[in-house]
Amino acid sequence: QVQLVESGGGLVQAGGSRRLSCAASGRTFSSVAMGWFRQAPGKEREFVASLIWSRNVTYYADSVKGRFTISRDNAANMVYLQMNSLKPEDTAVYYCAATYFSMIVTGPAAYDYWGQGTQVTVSS
Repeated sequence: QVQLVESGGGLVQAGGSRRLSCAASGRTFSSVAMGWFRQAPGKEREFVASLIWSRNVTYYADSVKGRFTISRDNAANMVYLQMNSLKPEDTAVYYCAATYFSMIVTGPAAYDYWGQGTQVTVSS
């Protein structure tokens, strides 16, 4: 069992930055991959970024590549999403997720555990 708790959402102006945090607990993370997803009103949940915990390999959606960075703190069991150069279209509820697939996966159905989400609103 894995528990995930996101934090760090809020209101930010376009062009600004925000760092989201995900506190993970409940099992060892040497064999999982972590992901960040987002869901805007009226839209499907979409992949943002993924990280293979044991190898620190990362992968990003084209829409955020070069602006967002996913990272982890092994000792603290934390995953972060650093978001720079934010745009109004980045406005969404952001979710942290974990999967037992120790590989990059972008489909939400592959993820076994989800946090409650944190709202990020980017004003123009």
